[in-house]
Order: sequence, then structure tokens, then C-alpha cells
Amino acid sequence: MINLKILLPSQVLMEEKVTKIIAEGAEGYFGLLPGHIDFTTALVPGLLLIFPEKGHEELLAIDQGMLVKRGPDVWISTRNAIRNADLGRAKYLIEEQFKTLDDREKMARSAAAKLEADIIRRFMEMKKHG
Repeated sequence: MINLKILLPSQVLMEEKVTKIIAEGAEGYFGLLPGHIDFTTALVPGLLLIFPEKGHEELLAIDQGMLVKRGPDVWISTRNAIRNADLGRAKYLIEEQFKTLDDREKMARSAAAKLEADIIRRFMEMKKHG
């Protein structure tokens, strides 16, 4: 059995025994079964599929985060997660998250380009006066 704990900044979203976890990292989807080697990986916004010890598999939409596997314990820390997400709703939430991240990345690149242009302009001014 795997002891799964999903942590959000304000609460423990889930804490239960599961038989299997399927998650998505930067390199793609991967699965965890009891006895898997210990490791840590970054998770991307996407779907998390868990198979509880009792009951049916459960689909969660999660934001980016970290997964730590140590012995029988797996901890997932993420900013946002939606439990019992139907596939359509999960897809929408993930697309919105990607859009938000893409917009933030564009703003950061624009700010970096402005700083770079300002530095070059100042160097050129210093060269004129020096």
C-alpha cells in the first residue's frame, strides 16, 4: 500500500491509502506502485489519477507542484487541486492554468527585455561620455 498525502497551502486535501498513482511530470506521465524506488520530481499542471485501497479510481486536476516518494509514503504539495474533477472540467481548469502561466511568462520576458534594453542604452551613454 502507498500512504498518499496531498497538501495545499491551507489544508490537507487528501490522506489515504492507495494502490496506484499516475501523475504527470516534466518528462510526461509516470506511475507509482507499492515498492517503487524513492524519488522526488516536479509535477506540471495536469491530471492526477489515484486508485484508493477501497473504492473507485479518482481523478484530480492539480496545479504545478512537487511529489516526494519515500518508503511507503508519497507526499504531493501543490498550490491548487480539485478533487473528483470530471474530465471536461479538469481539462478546462488546466487550460486556464496554462493560459495564466503563459501570460505571466510573457510579462516576465517583456520586463527582462526592457531591462536589457535599458542596460545597453546606459552602457552606450557611458561610452559616449568616457
